[in-house]
Amino acid sequence: MKTFKYILVLLGAVMVTVSCQDDDFSVGEIVAPTNLELSKVIVGEDADNPYGDGSGIVNFTATSDNAITYRYDFGDNTDVVVSPNGKVSHQFTLTGDNSYSVTVMASGRGGITSTTTINITVNSAFEDEEAKDFLSGGAGNSKTWYWAADKPGNIGLGPNNPADGEHTWSQWFTSDAFHSDKLCMYDAEFVFSQDSNGNITFEQLTDIAYTPDDFANLIGVDVNTCHGTDVAPSLDGIKNVSFSPSTSTATIDGEYRGTTINFSDGGFMSWYVGVYSVEIIEITETTLFVRMTDDANPALAWYCLYQTDNPND
Repeated sequence: MKTFKYILVLLGAVMVTVSCQDDDFSVGEIVAPTNLELSKVIVGEDADNPYGDGSGIVNFTATSDNAITYRYDFGDNTDVVVSPNGKVSHQFTLTGDNSYSVTVMASGRGGITSTTTINITVNSAFEDEEAKDFLSGGAGNSKTWYWAADKPGNIGLGPNNPADGEHTWSQWFTSDAFHSDKLCMYDAEFVFSQDSNGNITFEQLTDIAYTPDDFANLIGVDVNTCHGTDVAPSLDGIKNVSFSPSTSTATIDGEYRGTTINFSDGGFMSWYVGVYSVEIIEITETTLFVRMTDDANPALAWYCLYQTDNPND
């Protein structure tokens, strides 16, 4: 009988504890954002330059009551950008005066959203027609690229912004030709196409994403090996390509070309480090040498070398 009473006392204590925990749990009031407003400042806009100074840069500010964060869709086939404070700067890269519908979505507690859109016209004076033609073969054409696997330095690693300024080359690591621990990636193929209007698209024909140490550890997958769409779903599909001026210290100090290639929808050229833009170091009709940082460790700069000759032939 004493044992039975003791069990009842314990059971009652557990029930009280659970009840108290339930009473303390609260998701809070679900409130939709209200009074959502979106404003913009086009850099260099004045009476003589109503669409800006040609940089294509626009500073946006979204404000709302009860908003927790904001999501921007710039209407130019680039990725959606999240901004907790509602402020974001974006560079439009389509050459000339072009109009865009920019949409911001404000998210409130409980996932309730409000949306507003503004229409803007922005001027971008940046052009690199030569790079576009080298990549694609010119208007109405397509060109296939491969890893320069048969060349030393098809992959390199160096510091991004060290204090001594020695950041313009792969001083930490330079691969051998057909480097032994990277053989799985050398079958990758990439196609750049240009339509009659000068628009560039990109497609990776092979589902190969080589993932080095830091980024692989960040996303929790095997390091220094190739993965597929289960790890990098953005491998598949045709991506839009835009070009913008490179602004990194490495480009300035290294006197690189000054052009950055931007891939929409998570596009990348097999080397998977969570970034979707690459700085052109050098480009010709048959070679492409680029530089990128690492999303998991911005202190790292990767160097990738591609070519139009298939190294496996």
